[in-house]
Parts: sequence; structure tokens; C-alpha cells
Amino acid sequence: VRNLKLEHEQEKNKILSEALETLATEHHELEQSLVKGSPPLSIISEEQFYDAVSDSESEKSLSGFETTAYSLEDSMDSKDTVTSGMSEEKVCGSGELLSNGIKKHRTSLPSPMFSRNDFSIWSILRKCIGMELSKITMPVIFNEPLSFLQRLTEYMEHTYLIHKASSLSSTTERMQCVAAFAVSAVASQWERTGKPFNPLLGETYELIRDDLGFRLLSEQVSHHPPISAFYAEGLNNDFVFHGSIYPKLKFWGKSVEAEPKGTMTLELLEHNEAYTWTNPTCCVHNIIVGKLWIEQYGNVEITNHKTGEKCVLSFKPCGLFGKELHKVEGYIQDKSKKKLCALYGKWTECLYSVDPATFEAYKKNDKKNAEEKKSSKQVGNTEEPDEMPLPDSESVYVIPGSILLWKITPRPPNSAQMYNFTSFAMALNELDKEMESVIPKTDCRLRPDIRAMENGEIDLASEEKKRLEEKQRTARKNRSKSEEDWKTRWFHQGPNPYTGTQDWLYSGNYWDRNYFNLPDIY
Repeated sequence: VRNLKLEHEQEKNKILSEALETLATEHHELEQSLVKGSPPLSIISEEQFYDAVSDSESEKSLSGFETTAYSLEDSMDSKDTVTSGMSEEKVCGSGELLSNGIKKHRTSLPSPMFSRNDFSIWSILRKCIGMELSKITMPVIFNEPLSFLQRLTEYMEHTYLIHKASSLSSTTERMQCVAAFAVSAVASQWERTGKPFNPLLGETYELIRDDLGFRLLSEQVSHHPPISAFYAEGLNNDFVFHGSIYPKLKFWGKSVEAEPKGTMTLELLEHNEAYTWTNPTCCVHNIIVGKLWIEQYGNVEITNHKTGEKCVLSFKPCGLFGKELHKVEGYIQDKSKKKLCALYGKWTECLYSVDPATFEAYKKNDKKNAEEKKSSKQVGNTEEPDEMPLPDSESVYVIPGSILLWKITPRPPNSAQMYNFTSFAMALNELDKEMESVIPKTDCRLRPDIRAMENGEIDLASEEKKRLEEKQRTARKNRSKSEEDWKTRWFHQGPNPYTGTQDWLYSGNYWDRNYFNLPDIY
């Protein structure tokens, strides 16, 4: 009887939660339509998930906490479990060299992340009924201590795939490596549910990795819409990788969908080849209630503009029973659309290549088995799953005759306490005295709010975040009064040389280290 009562209570809670979500969405749409005289929106615009940048006098800041206060003292228990190895690791940010002369990078953050258990995004969103979400500052507790400029630098974690592509003589094999690089570029997003800080207009980031053979520069070139431009090059002049990202966000009630608009361009200089593609859509589920989980979906078409070869990859949506969760598959085809090889794997794990005929035979057999399995089971609920579905198998079945193209690097043991960062991400915000004397004052390593959060000073991070946003707002008002246009420093708008679409192109001279008349954004 008690179990029956418990089930009834759980069912009532679920219905109530869904009703609240629906009511909040409908109320917001109705308010919008009454105030603006426009029809209710089925989704909210991408700006409504970004940090507050409104000029409205009635702007309401929610960067403080209105739920149970969670202080540094409260988090000491969780810190004790990970601080033992931290005192030594802090030294790693000071540019210590390994025996081969390559700089040693830190393997930990100065402080572990705060627990988000005492906070819910719903507690913020329910206060937004009838308000524009663009006027709401999300509490810093939902961030991770990186700027979006640093987050997009994580595309470069598997740069060895580009170097490998440059060394191969076969165009198909080069395309395989480029496809593996495109898939690996989104792998670091797995379980990364913290929101990176929005870059301020004019903010920059640079990264030089001698061990990985590249250097990269990025700049926030636009604030509305938010656009981040980047330019990376091989230290041996074997490649150039550049692009601009405009993360178009949509709020669907239970989930937030991020469509990373913008073209990625990779040039293999030794082969005089250029490849272009766009990234898949990323979706964060359960933003209101339940455990957050991430999936990537959509088609990614990689084009070799010299040979006409294409690689068309399908990032599979999760599906009803989670069978397709994280799966990626597709084909490389020549300019006459003849299939040259098949690719398959998971963006969270690995990517393989195999002969197309072998792959299709396997798919046919797999489909037959799935249909038999389906007919022997009663089909139930057809709604989108709330909890992250578990796939039939955590690892990829390797089809006989397959070649491994890429395998994910395991995350460090302390990753769960460090915002689920990879080893590569752990080093992105490290700063030593030598570096500080070289980088421009717009580099996001110098942002006080991100630095405070990284050091575990959550209240200071919140205060600094509000101060920087207000400073940016004031600067924009002053430019508006003087009718002065913002001028980007390291990038300019122009057509992409291979697709012809509008893009942000590197203007040059950054690495001359001649930084003058830089804006005071911090």
C-alpha cells in the first residue's frame, strides 16, 4: 500500500512539474504578445540565454543567490577530497619545463567546483514569467571558469589528426583524418553542463602549444549577435584552421538547443587543399528538473574544395530507447557521389573507417535484429525521455576490417570535481608571470570574474561579473552618444575564400606583440 501511495505521489509531482513548465512558457509568450503586439513565440530568441546586456532601467539582476546560501565553508568537505594533490599542482602554472624543454602544463584547477545541488535553473526561470530572459543575469554558479573563447579553443585538443592528414598522400585518407578531427572537436562537450562566460566585446585569447604544434588567436568581434572569430596555424607551417562561431540558442521548455552557426575552414598548405564544414547542433536536456545531459545531432558535410570529395556525417539524435545516443556515421564520396569508405563511431568515444559494402551489410543485419527485438517487446511511451537513456552498449561494436581513426583521451581522475574538464581544458586559463608580461590586456586570462571563480571565490566572481557587464553597457551607451562604431582589432569581415559566404578573416600582425590603443574592458 505504501509503495502504491509513493507511486501516486511521484506521478502527481511529475504532472505538476510539467504543468508548471507549460504555464511558464505560455504566460511568457502571452506577455510578449500583449506588450509588443506580436504573435506568441514558440521559442525564445538566442539572445535570451545570454548574460544581461539590456539598457532597461527596470533590469533585474539575479546574479546573487536567492536560494540557500552556499559558502566556501560549506564546500570544505568536498574540497578536502581533492586538495591533497593540489598544492603541488599550483606550481605547474608557473612555466616549469619538462626534460625535453617543452613547458609542463597544470593538471588541476586551484579550487574544485561548487556543488550546484542547492540551485536549480527553474528557480531562476520561474522568476522570469512575463519578462524577457535577455534581461536576466544567470547566477555565476551555472558557469564554468572559462570564457567561450577558451571553450572554442578546445577544438584544437586533437591537432595531431591535422598533422597526420598533412603527412598522407591519399586524398581519401586525408579526408578520413579531417573527418576524425571534426568529430573530435565536439568530444570535450560530453558531460560539460557548465556555461562558459560570455566574452566581452574586444576580448581576446591566445594559446601556444609547442607540444601539439600550433598557436591560436581568437577575438570577440560582435556582441549582438555574439560572434567569436579564431585563427590557428601549425608551428611548422603545415596548416591553417580558422572560422567564426555564432552560437544561436533556442529555449524549448525542457531543453536548450545551441546551433553553432559559422563555417570551419581547414587548409592543408602542403597539399594546397581546403576543407570546410559546420558543426552539429548541441542540446542540453533537463534544464528545469532532473539530471542535465547533452546530445549532438544534425548533418555535418565536409567538402574538399580541390578534389570535390565530400564526407557527409550524421550525428544521430538519441531516439526513443537511447539506441542511437552519441552515434555518428556517414560516408566519404568522390565528386560523382561514389562511396569511397564508410565512417562510424561515437562522438564521445571514437571513429572508425570501413569498406562501404561491409558497413551496409552490417547495417542491414543490425536493422533486421532490431526489428525482431522490437516485435518481441511491447512498445510503450513515445515521448522524449526525461532521463538520459542508456544505450544498449556503452562502447562501439567494431565491424571486422575496420581501421581506428581517432579515440578519445581519457579524462583525468579529478575531472568530476573540476567541471568535467579534460586535461587540455584544465590548462587553458593558467597564467604565469612570463606570460602576463607578453599577452595583451584584453586576454581573457586577465578577466577578474573568471579568475575569481577558478580560485573558488564565488561571491567575488559574481560581483566582478556584474561590474564587467555594467562597464560594457556604459561603454556601448557612450559609443552610441558619440555615434562611434566599434572597430575590431585582429579580424575583419569578408567573404570566405572557398564558400563565398560572409566570414571573419584574420587581419594579421597579432604575433608581432605590438599592442597599442587596446580597449580597457576589464
